[in-house]
Amino acid sequence: MSQAQNADRALIDLVRRVDHDRFLCALFAPRERQAALFGLIAFNHEIGRVRETVSEPLLGQIRLQWWREAIAGIYDGTPRRHEVVTPLVMAVRSHGLSRGYFDTLIDGRERDLDDAPPATMADLLAYVDATAAPLGTLMVEVLGAAGSTQALAAARHAAIAYALVGLMRALPFHARQSRLYLPSDRLAAHGAAQSDVLGGRFSPALGVVIGEVLALAEARIAAARHSAWGAPRAARVALLPASLAAMYGTRFKTVANNPFDERLSIGPLKRQLNLWWAKASGRL
Repeated sequence: MSQAQNADRALIDLVRRVDHDRFLCALFAPRERQAALFGLIAFNHEIGRVRETVSEPLLGQIRLQWWREAIAGIYDGTPRRHEVVTPLVMAVRSHGLSRGYFDTLIDGRERDLDDAPPATMADLLAYVDATAAPLGTLMVEVLGAAGSTQALAAARHAAIAYALVGLMRALPFHARQSRLYLPSDRLAAHGAAQSDVLGGRFSPALGVVIGEVLALAEARIAAARHSAWGAPRAARVALLPASLAAMYGTRFKTVANNPFDERLSIGPLKRQLNLWWAKASGRL
């Protein structure tokens, strides 16, 4: 096996391990576009885990700045040597990806370095808009559908919906790190104590707040489905996260919105079948 083939295999293995949902989505793309999608997913993982790998905010800022410079190097023709930067170089060159979306994703991750929860639901939406929507847009560019306003709108809605549901699913993980992505004003309004959430204790009040976030996700899923009708089929892979968000949202309802309930987990086969049906039927 050549060095290039080894690198490709390492990238595939990385994405399969760290972001299995988006990995499954990318498998439905034309083969010649999969490597670029894998590169984007790996990049998103790298900047998304910065907070988890540093001991203080300043170190996180330094790491994010490294990525800003790495992206700049790609567009300046002086790319850095890195297992994730290399596939991004090929993706940018092959598909003419817009630099601004990379910068927005990195800037959005600055918010992760502040452990304070979002103050309002609007703050939460602004966070996911910055840290998720640009990834969906870049995927549409890879898939050759950047000229479709319907595809871009649907991908943005799908990415936001998936991110909102994902944050609710990841609540136990973030709680163990003393991080919380539930609006503090909504917690206060329903009498849900932040200390209980961070301590891994579920309450009906917490379930109500999570339900409000999931309702926003449902609205975005509906918007993605509406826009998808006018989007080219080539863009459909970028919209598939909406189907997963809908499935996870339904599972939340079966456990009374309890993110600590082990029954919330959905196996890979069921997720893959869900995506296959969404892609084959054209219904998110």
